[in-house]
Amino acid sequence: MEKNALDWIAIVLVVIGAVNWGLVGLFSFDLVQMVLGSIPILAKIVYILVGLSGLYLIYFLRKD
Repeated sequence: MEKNALDWIAIVLVVIGAVNWGLVGLFSFDLVQMVLGSIPILAKIVYILVGLSGLYLIYFLRKD
C-alpha cells in the first residue's frame, strides 16, 4: 500500500505522542510541554493533532 503525505504526517505525530506518553508514564516528563510550554496554544495544537492523527490511523488501517 502506497502512503501519501497525510499518512506519513499522521504516523510521525502518533509516534511523537506515543514517545511523549511513554516519558510521562515512566518519568513524569512531558516532552511536548517542555519544548512548547512557553507557547501554550502551540502545545495544545500539537496534542489535538496527535489525537486526530490517531483517529486517522484507525481509518488508515481499516481502509484495506
